[in-house]
Amino acid sequence: MISLRNLFLPPGTLPDAGALLTARALRAFGDGFVSLLLPYYLTLLGYSALQIGFLVTATLLGSGVLTLATGFIAHRHSTRHLLLGASLLMVATGLGASVVTDFWPLLVVAMVGTLNPAASDATLFSPLEQTLLTRAAQAQSRTALFARYSLIGALIAALGAQAAGLPDLYAGHGGGLLTAIQAMFVLYALLGAITFALYLRLSPALESEHHEQPVPLGKSKRIVYTLAALFSVDSFAGGFAVQSLLALWLFQRFDLSVTAAGHIFFWTGVLTAFSHLAAARVAARFGLINTMVFTHLPANVFLILVPFMPTLELALLFLFLRSALSSMDVPARTSYVMAVVSPGERPAAASVTAVPRSLASALSPSLAGALLTMSAFGWPLVICGVLKIVYDLTLLKMFSAVKPPEESER
Repeated sequence: MISLRNLFLPPGTLPDAGALLTARALRAFGDGFVSLLLPYYLTLLGYSALQIGFLVTATLLGSGVLTLATGFIAHRHSTRHLLLGASLLMVATGLGASVVTDFWPLLVVAMVGTLNPAASDATLFSPLEQTLLTRAAQAQSRTALFARYSLIGALIAALGAQAAGLPDLYAGHGGGLLTAIQAMFVLYALLGAITFALYLRLSPALESEHHEQPVPLGKSKRIVYTLAALFSVDSFAGGFAVQSLLALWLFQRFDLSVTAAGHIFFWTGVLTAFSHLAAARVAARFGLINTMVFTHLPANVFLILVPFMPTLELALLFLFLRSALSSMDVPARTSYVMAVVSPGERPAAASVTAVPRSLASALSPSLAGALLTMSAFGWPLVICGVLKIVYDLTLLKMFSAVKPPEESER
């Protein structure tokens, strides 16, 4: 098994971080091809853009509820055990999606499973892994470790997007297209099983008495809830342009094949991945909040411009520019949340602030699907960009003066 242990780990980081990064890579690969194959598969089954929007909403809503529930019980259970349970759910989700084709059973699989239409880490795994990664790193290495966590997720998700073209390749040699797509969902289940094995190998030292044990939110409740409310605006906006729906818009507007879309999202993923490494350096110089806001603003302007482009080439230019900047806030945001709360509150804070990435964003895909049903113009992309700009400016105004400890000591 290829391991990322000791690869790209910042100084002073425990080796267990390598196992967590490897698990992140495996899940990212699965999310990369599922986010593209899901709308394509549903289209082949005869579902409309509106129905696909509802199914995407169900995946995000279910993920949000699971993540929130995990945050409230994390202080009573081993983080490692919760991750093992989540990986078993991933296995069940892949197997269920491979055999279910009727709408209502698919809706159930979407709601209770781990399918991720965004190809980002808006799942119940994320806050649990973030808690253990924080324990595995010293304060001065925390943002750099989260940057690597995000880098690996984005880069491997890009490779997963390329893998979404395998069913078309198989069909081109005389195989059944639906059967090939269903086999990819079985592969997703297999990735969940390997992830389970990785979590089994985590050292008990990450949850020893030397670390402050998880507790419910207390003194940090106000700042966490405020951040969660702001993140919900960002997530609601992001739901209008999750990767599955962005792919659906490209299918409709430019008549792309899923293989061509896989190539496009590979390169957007590569740009996103390497922007994460730059984020750590930018944050070290300009601060976490400034990094979150001033990289996000131009990215959102680029997104607004995409649907106004008359050709595929120009639309892709602005999509690529957006991808180079839009996710630099991710490691900075995660590091900021972990820094401004007490160590014992980190599991609950990670879950409560992660929930909006799936729960709030669950409200918008069905609206985006309805808009795409009525018009091929990318109104969802415009709405996404405008709302995200509102979020950026509000975050800057409310939290520019709230510094994490390492910035306050400068």
